[in-house]
Formats: sequence, structure tokens, C-alpha cells
Amino acid sequence: MIRRFYNLLWCVAPLFIRRYLKKRARKSPAYLENWHERFGGFVANPVQQPVWIHAVSVGETRAAVPLAAALRQRFPDAPLLLTQMTPTGREAAEILFPDAQCRYLPYDKPEWVRQFLREHRPRFGILMETEIWPNLMHGCRDEGVPLFLANARLSEKSQRGYLKIRNLVEPAMRTLSGCFAQTAADAERLHLIGASNVHVCGNTKYDIAPPDNMRALAAAFRERIGSRPVVLCASTRFYKGADETAMLLEAWKAYRGDALLVVVPRHPERFQTAFDTARSLGYRVQKRSDDKMVAADTQVWIGDSMGELFAYYLSSNVAFVGGSLVDTGCQNIIEPIACGIPTLFGPSTYNFAAVCESAKESRAARQVADAEEWRQVAEACLENGRLREEWAAQAEAFVSAHRGASRRMADEVVKSLGRVV
Repeated sequence: MIRRFYNLLWCVAPLFIRRYLKKRARKSPAYLENWHERFGGFVANPVQQPVWIHAVSVGETRAAVPLAAALRQRFPDAPLLLTQMTPTGREAAEILFPDAQCRYLPYDKPEWVRQFLREHRPRFGILMETEIWPNLMHGCRDEGVPLFLANARLSEKSQRGYLKIRNLVEPAMRTLSGCFAQTAADAERLHLIGASNVHVCGNTKYDIAPPDNMRALAAAFRERIGSRPVVLCASTRFYKGADETAMLLEAWKAYRGDALLVVVPRHPERFQTAFDTARSLGYRVQKRSDDKMVAADTQVWIGDSMGELFAYYLSSNVAFVGGSLVDTGCQNIIEPIACGIPTLFGPSTYNFAAVCESAKESRAARQVADAEEWRQVAEACLENGRLREEWAAQAEAFVSAHRGASRRMADEVVKSLGRVV
């Protein structure tokens, strides 16, 4: 009954989704591109019998890189299909997977799902992290496409939400051929909403290494910046009227040294706002996109580019990971830790709760209560080279201890398919 009601909602939902996408397109025109793919339109030359990975946005797409590499070793003759839900995720996929076919996954209307699956006839599918689309999951079962939930995580808040619609979610979760959880706590919560065949495999994000092109770009950044120390604020967010960039810039006004503050907003529509906010606070500001040397008197450099976060991390001395001073659950703290950079984050961590707690215990990262404490800790790091060296060693040990999730997940896929076939 509840699934019938869910499908009735999909008779009217596209009208509201189109309005939403048009609204988003006012600030990010890319939301209007490849529009037909979202709403059941045909794709020219759809790749056939691929290994299919669905990664919603940028973070999930990056997390898919080492898993895709492990799967390609085990299925070397299969083409690769990447699907996303956001323009930034699609852009990241096209950069990270140049030989894959990249497209939007259609919304969860039964006939659109069926068409997508019959167009491509995937060998199997991987949903990265926690993507629960009931019609897609049932459709994969009906079309004989084994489907796996990989790098799966589920917060207590999300679990409570799914339990409210348990009669819809639980049957969908039971269709999965395998569920690869990041932690034992995630596995337990996933089991409670219906997942079976759950394996604790870890987090693929620990397997990500900075690519060579990002190391080269970091060197170019350092050449533009010069010998000054760099404090990075990465993936800053705006949420419910709270502007994380503004909080950090306000706190940094008390700094009296010569370090360059680099701010990289999470979303491209916030690039200009970050620049304007810094200028309104009296800072001398430049943008990464001006392609000029950073002037000696420039105080704030706005990283207005996508897909270059590793380069920003590698060119910094201290990094703060955004989405954690505002209540959005934190962005990925593993990347700066993997770069050996002293890493700070704020109080909101529910998206990376286990990682943040483990990193704190291992002294690979530090949590700060607010922007003022961030400034104080960042200054202390800049002034103490030995502290930075010790922090880098702890970061390397922490990441090394958690590697191998991608291999474990790929092995479980092979095992499962062996049982199916």
C-alpha cells in the first residue's frame, strides 16, 4: 500500500522537481544541462553491460575512485557507467573517470527506472554511501541486476527518519545483493532498516591518494603564493542563514601575521559571495581564477574552482574542514589528513562521526568549538614547526591503519556474484 502511494506521488513530483531545478539554475546554470536524462529521456549510445556506480555528488564520486579501480582489476573487460544527481558530481566524474560514460540517474519513477536499466543492462550496480531509491532497487531485482550498497553509512538521525517509512524502505533494502558498511555502528543501523548480508568493510575514502596532477597543481599554487604560510578553510558551507565563511573571516581579523588565508566554498554559487564578504570586512582579496600571482599584501585568496581540493590541501600548512561550524555534519576530513596536513574541524560531525572521533583519539585531527578557537589553534600550528611534523606523522599512521576498504568491497562483490551466477 505504501509503495503504491509512493508511486502516486511520482505522478506529481516531477512538476515540483522541475521548478526546484529551475530555481537552482538561477545561480548554477548547469542544473538545466542534460535535463532529459533526469526525466526518462533517452541517452545516445548507452554503454552496454557496464559496471555501474551511482555517486550522488562530489564526495561520493571521489570515494568511488579507489573502489572503481579495484572493480576494474576484477572485471577488466567491462565498461564503466557513472551516474550522479548533481552537476558538480557529474563534473567531478567526467574529470576523474575520463573513459567512463557519465550521466544523470533518472528520478525514481517506475517507467524511468525500467528504461534506464534496459538501456544499459548493467552487469551489476553499486550505490555509494546511502542512496535509497525504492523503485530503482526493486527494478534492479526485477531486471536481474545485482545491486550493492557500498561505503554505506547511516546516522542515528537518518535511521529515525527511515524507520518512519519502514514499510517502504525495508522491502527495498531486502532487494540488495550486499551491503558494505563503513563501521559496525553503521552496519547495525542499516540492519535495523532492513539490510541483510551486511559486511563491515571500512571507508573507501582512506584509500584515496592525491593524484599526480593535483601535486603538480599544488606546486603551481605555491609558486603563485610564494613563501608565505597558508591557512586553508575548505568546503565552507551556508546553512539556514548561517555563513561559515563569514564566521571564519570575522575570527581571522584578530590575526596579525603574514599567513595567507585561503577560503574554498563547498558550492560554486558561493564563490562570489565569499569574495564580497571578505572585501566587505576590509580584507585585500584575490581569486584563484584571476590567474595572477598572489600579491604580497593580499590577505585572503578565494579558491573559486571545483575539483582541485587536493591541490589546495597540499599547498597549505593548516587546514580547516567546513560544514562543521554550521550544522551540516562536516565534510570529508580524511583528505587533508591523508595529505599530512594539521586538520581542524568544528562541532557538527554527524556525517563523519566515526572518522572524526577516531581521528581525534589518534591525534590525527583536532576538534574546535568555534571560529575563535580555530584561529588560535591555527596560529599555534603556524608558529610551531615541530608540532606540525608530529601531527603529520600521526596523520600518516592513522590513514595507513584504515586502508583496504575498496579491496574488501570488491572481493565481496565477486563472492556475491559467484553465488548468484
